[in-house]
Parts: sequence; structure tokens; C-alpha cells
Amino acid sequence: MTDISIRKTGRAGRITLTRPKALNAVSYDMCLAIEKALDDWATDDDVALVIIDAEGDKAFCAGGDIQQLYDTGRAGDFAYGQTFWRDEYRLNAKIAEYPKPYIAFMQGFTMGGGVGISCHGSHRIVCDSSQIAMPECGIGLVPDVGGSLILANAPGRLGEYLGLTTSRMGPADAIYAGFADSYIPQDHWTDLIAKLEETGDVSHIKGETPPQGTLSDQQPEIDALFDGADLGAFMTALEASDSDLAASALKSMRRNSPLSMASTVEILHRLRGAGGDIRHALELEYRFTFRAMEHGDFLEGIRAAVIDKDRSPNWQHDLATPPTAAAEQMLLPLGPDAMTFKT
Repeated sequence: MTDISIRKTGRAGRITLTRPKALNAVSYDMCLAIEKALDDWATDDDVALVIIDAEGDKAFCAGGDIQQLYDTGRAGDFAYGQTFWRDEYRLNAKIAEYPKPYIAFMQGFTMGGGVGISCHGSHRIVCDSSQIAMPECGIGLVPDVGGSLILANAPGRLGEYLGLTTSRMGPADAIYAGFADSYIPQDHWTDLIAKLEETGDVSHIKGETPPQGTLSDQQPEIDALFDGADLGAFMTALEASDSDLAASALKSMRRNSPLSMASTVEILHRLRGAGGDIRHALELEYRFTFRAMEHGDFLEGIRAAVIDKDRSPNWQHDLATPPTAAAEQMLLPLGPDAMTFKT
């Protein structure tokens, strides 16, 4: 497959995304190829650790390849997307539960599906160019690929803020919020990877102090603004504030799907309250994505952002009356269609 390079080098299983012109967007076939490699290497004594990286400077992986999801959904075929998400989520769980070190090198954009194949690893490395985000509410989805769990476990109410505003995190903020572990300048990566391949020893990963971020200083205000019970409470608090942070958050949120944001809040609250794990998070996310094409805003969100690029989505609901009841409907159990983690 020309979109991905999978091989063994020294003591390392190596995965490299090789479609930089597409910002290394991960396709369904790429997900299946990564999963097969992980299955093979889990019991391979020659493989001490797994390294995933990507070609190009702009992006480790800017998300999932959604063109075919859109095309099939528009044609009324919802089964393709449901299968894609189910199999992708199974891979995300496999990475989170992997028995060997899984080391991700995340330069440039790491968003959506890119988070799913990197930020559940045991060693997550960022550099100066790293920009990590969960932008799904802007296209009618919820933060998925297990990203909801990272958001729920972020300090205070950062999860609500990052999920609803789709804000991008530089290296320090990504580490602070729990999406990364170590800051290492990118010009050190080649030597580090060579050392990891040679030795299979993760003790060679030594992070440095990243440039100053912003989230830790903003934490008290974010906690105050996003401490309500639901999306409506957040909107009331934001609209009552005259701060720059509140104004910026409102501007972002007014562009996003109200249904997606209301559902995101509900998912985060459920995960945080139950001390959720990766499988619980993915199962909740799948309840939404299973219904996203037929009952949600996903197709309209992709049309506005990717297909027509008019940036003027016609969402089903209005932020003036946040769709709490509709969000609960999107998150009802799926019965026989529930997420499983079987191949």
C-alpha cells in the first residue's frame, strides 16, 4: 500500500504514514493495515516496541479520510460508515491496550482520526510544530476515536472547552491536557528513532521543557465557564462574561453543530462520572457515530466544510435552545448493533 509503510527495523515495528499531500489522512484500508501489523507484532519476540510516524512537515495525521464516508452516506448507504467507525474504534482500543511500548511522533497537525492512532500510545512525542485538536463538533460528529476519554480525564473542565471550541493545542498544552507525554525538538527525532530501533529501549526517550502554553493559566476561567450541567448552562455563562476567552469560545461554538456539542457534553459527563475506560468511551462514541449520517448533522457538516466549502452549515438545531433531548436520543443503547471489539 502506497499510503503507509509497515516494516520491522532492528528491534522496532515501524509504521509510517506516507501520504503527506493528503496531510496523512487515515483511510479505512490504512486502519486495517495498522491493526494487522499490531496483531502480528504483539507476539513477535523480535519486536520490542512499535514506532508510528509520518512523512512531511505539515501533519502527522490531520484526521480520517472522509470522502468515501460522505459519498456513501449521501447515497443512503449508512452501513459503510458504521463499519468504518466500528473497525477504527477497535484499532484505537488495541493501541490503548497494547502490550508493548507504542511510540508516536506527532509533528504538525494531529487531529481526529490522527489522535486515535497516536494519543492512546504509551509514549506520545510532540515538537514545536505540533497542533493537536479534536475538531469533530465542527463537522457534525463528537470527539471520537477514544478522544472523549482523554478529554474527560483532562484537568478540570478543559475537556468541555477543548471539545466544544475545537481549539488547537501546541506542545505544552497537549502535554498539560493529557494528549502527549514528551516534548522533543523535531531535529532530534531521527537520532532517537535510530536508537530505539537499535536497542528496543524506551529509556532513551528524554523529554525537554516545552515552550510556554496557555491552558494552565486559563484553567480557572475555563473551569468557571464550563462547570454547568449542560450546553445551555455553558452558553449562559459565556454570554454573561466579557472576557476575551469567553468571546473567542462563543465565536467558535456558534460555528459548530449544536447537536454534536450537546452530545459531547453528555458523553464527557458520563465518562467522568463513571471513571470510564477506553472501551466505555468508544462504545458511547459509537452510539453517536452509528446514527450520525441518518439522524445527525454529519453529512451537512462535511458538505459545508469539505465538499462545497461554503462554511455555512444548516444545522438541525439552534444554540438558542440547545438540543439536550435529541442528544440523549443519539446516545441511546444500540441493542444488537452495539460496539464490539471483535475482528
